[in-house]
Amino acid sequence: MPPSNDLSIGIDFGTSNTVVAIATPDGRVEALTFEHGGEGLKVYVTALCFWDERHGNGLRTQVEGGPWAIDQFLEGLHAHRFIQSFKTFAASSTFKETRIFRERYGFEDLLSTFLRTLVRHGGSRLDWGARNVIIGRPVRFAGYNPDDDLAMQRYRAAFGRLGAEHARYVYEPVGAAFFYARQLDHDATVLVADFGGGTSDFSVMRFSKAGGVLRAEPLGHAGIGIAGDAFDYRIVDRVVSPRLGKGGHYRSMGKILSVPNHYYANFARWNQLALMKGSGDLKELRELVRTALEPEPLEQFIDIIEYDLGFDLYRAVSSAKVALSSQEETDFRFQGGSVDIHARIARADFESWIDEDVRKIAGTVDEALAKAGVKPDEIERVFLTGGTSFVPAIRRLFVNRFGESRLTSADQFESIAYGLALIGQTEEPGRWAVTN
Repeated sequence: MPPSNDLSIGIDFGTSNTVVAIATPDGRVEALTFEHGGEGLKVYVTALCFWDERHGNGLRTQVEGGPWAIDQFLEGLHAHRFIQSFKTFAASSTFKETRIFRERYGFEDLLSTFLRTLVRHGGSRLDWGARNVIIGRPVRFAGYNPDDDLAMQRYRAAFGRLGAEHARYVYEPVGAAFFYARQLDHDATVLVADFGGGTSDFSVMRFSKAGGVLRAEPLGHAGIGIAGDAFDYRIVDRVVSPRLGKGGHYRSMGKILSVPNHYYANFARWNQLALMKGSGDLKELRELVRTALEPEPLEQFIDIIEYDLGFDLYRAVSSAKVALSSQEETDFRFQGGSVDIHARIARADFESWIDEDVRKIAGTVDEALAKAGVKPDEIERVFLTGGTSFVPAIRRLFVNRFGESRLTSADQFESIAYGLALIGQTEEPGRWAVTN
């Protein structure tokens, strides 16, 4: 293994999963492997679990990340807080902090805490003293009215706490493009579509080879805060929330009023659901139960939040979404505590729920092409990465625009990190960095 200052590290910090890749000067690249439960994992789940343990006469907060966070959550031996999809808060000016037991955590605190767990389990190969550390970022961050500059300030602060003040930040689809370009044996204009949990990002790249050296020119980028989690939201909103009191009513001052929808908007977003237990939502929902015309659905809603059933719900929704990529319909089943929800979901219904999201994604693809100054028939290859690229409605979008023969894909988790690490081995890695 070359000295650490000859290595480059690519970090794809994702909404759902995080991957770290290491590249050497000879062009070799591999994912950092995490040994967990007798298995070598190349994907580190983007999750945190905090819990209290008694030390002497007091309590001390402990924390785990990745698959170890899920272990702690599922064991349930201590009072805990489970946090997932927190990348979605990066660009939110309204998210200041969340209280976890006795401490307050801003986004920078959550991210740096998560990264420390990753370093602890990643072993000595994850060396921040490497010659180049390349960190992926979305073209456009997720969330309502996202502040990209704020997100980057928070990224730099969090990674800086671990000694990566010198890190460069590169658009995630550009990383995917570099990974794909190694397969090219001729000049080509490529559209890269990267579908994550929180964002869908698109880059148009012109690749050429001269003297065996790969040259790349970025032509245009565009992104939108709609991706896999947004599709999950539609399933929760249409299938789960109505069975937990959405659309119900309560009495107040002699009037019949609707249960406020904002509880269900938070509930259907994985990042917000993770915080509902520590907010005032639970207290307000308990007050609504006392005056609800049908209290039982609201009581079940409270159980999901109070007993941390959100992760099980996430898995049930994700399983249904994956099944609908290969089946015309699927059985959705979520069971936990007092809650037992069963429904048959047809792909046609799911596609009608996400239709507006897909149209917005299509508009963002058009934006990337317009910024690049190229037409669809001038794109030679379309490289798709990310789990949402398997959703049939998304696949059709690209088939209709570019034709099936021009589409290609690769590992849905590792391609971005691999490409970022490879960028770190180029002669001018700073050329690909985003400066803002």
